[in-house]
Amino acid sequence: MTTAKKTWSDRFEGSLHPAIVLFNASIGFDIELIEYDLNGSVAHAKMLGHTGIISPTEADQLVEGLETIRQEYRDGKFTPGIDQEDVHFAVERRLTELVGDVGKKLHTARSRNDQVGTDVRLYLRSEIDEIRDYLRDFQRVLVAIADNNVETLIPGYTHLQRAQPVSLAHHFLAYFQMAQRDWQRLGEIRARTNISPLGSGALAGTTFPIDRHYSANLLGFEGVYANSLDGVSDRDFAIEFLNAASLIMVHLSRLSEEMILWASQEFSFISLTDSCATGSSIMPQKKNPDVPELIRGKAGRVIGHLQGMLVLMKGLPLAYNKDLQEDKEALFDAVKTVKVSLEAMTVLLEEGIIFRQERLAEAVSEDFSNATDVADYLAAKGVPFREAYNLVGKVVKSSLAVGKLLKDLSLEEWKALHPAFETDIYDAIAPRQVVAARNSYGGTGFEQVRQAIASAKAELGQ
Repeated sequence: MTTAKKTWSDRFEGSLHPAIVLFNASIGFDIELIEYDLNGSVAHAKMLGHTGIISPTEADQLVEGLETIRQEYRDGKFTPGIDQEDVHFAVERRLTELVGDVGKKLHTARSRNDQVGTDVRLYLRSEIDEIRDYLRDFQRVLVAIADNNVETLIPGYTHLQRAQPVSLAHHFLAYFQMAQRDWQRLGEIRARTNISPLGSGALAGTTFPIDRHYSANLLGFEGVYANSLDGVSDRDFAIEFLNAASLIMVHLSRLSEEMILWASQEFSFISLTDSCATGSSIMPQKKNPDVPELIRGKAGRVIGHLQGMLVLMKGLPLAYNKDLQEDKEALFDAVKTVKVSLEAMTVLLEEGIIFRQERLAEAVSEDFSNATDVADYLAAKGVPFREAYNLVGKVVKSSLAVGKLLKDLSLEEWKALHPAFETDIYDAIAPRQVVAARNSYGGTGFEQVRQAIASAKAELGQ
């Protein structure tokens, strides 16, 4: 069985096999580009009229027809199927139905190669703007948590071992900084995305006297590709975006892992509210941290799209190759995944967790995370730091052997270790003082954290 003849040139006498029609078609997913395809086509039609390649009247007819298609699509009246192959042919065919033979002039001085490249850039530019807005919402919640928890203490970890206590605000501001880099990175990628390939033709430009800068300006592009081969085959911007998207998901996944740990009975640093947790189908006592677990899982999905795109591009010769049809589904899915993950994490932080203050206060008082402060105490009194470090290591070892914490040692025991110890050692190793004393720039000291919050608010325009 064969299909009806496709709208190719008379070079083809036969028809595509039905299985190849399905395999070849992209309308099932590239219909998502329709609004951007219409925008690009409107700009192209206006450019054709502006340069005299077609008459102003014909250009107006094309624009009117394209806007009619836009409204039909929004009203659910234009729903092209698999027989249309892709969104570009679907629009052109419908345009010809609406305005007659003048519709066939729309593709003058244009190829699907530069057309799809334009559509994808317009799409991604818009989505980058939206994702940056989602990042700002996420950052606002991080700052709100920090603002309310400057003097709330939490154990800080290295190697997932208790290291030193920190301000809970300081902990969340670390994620603010990650998100800030994400926001900045996307802005840089947007600039490189915002370059027009329209007018590159299939690969070599066109014989028509087009004005590429005119159409680029109409579409809000900041410039045009200087090389037509590069213009139709470049997907660096998509790879850069997927890299940035992967980093966003890595940052969300790291925070998710902490939420999962903190909600466990072993940590018990937070409780999950009913609005952001689910139960077990068999164990009635459980509250599962599904939101952070899903985000952690989705991170791998986006990272996979980055890997897939790199592999897709690595062997492609210039210029356009059909392989590039495979860029869209990965890109579309990554965009959607990043957006829903940022939204879900923002909701989780805003409404889904409750900090267990008593447990946090207990946690920073039940370990040896103040050991460095003992060494610093001696160093401040003239004892070489490495000597002090070794001495404190011995103190920790002997204290563990008898089941004592450093705060439980008597002054006599301290002085037996070194005569420099005085009663002020107890203040120096109190958790609150341990945190407050780390007042170096960027540190967890309360003064530094308050300054960091003020800077973060200024960045957000608050």
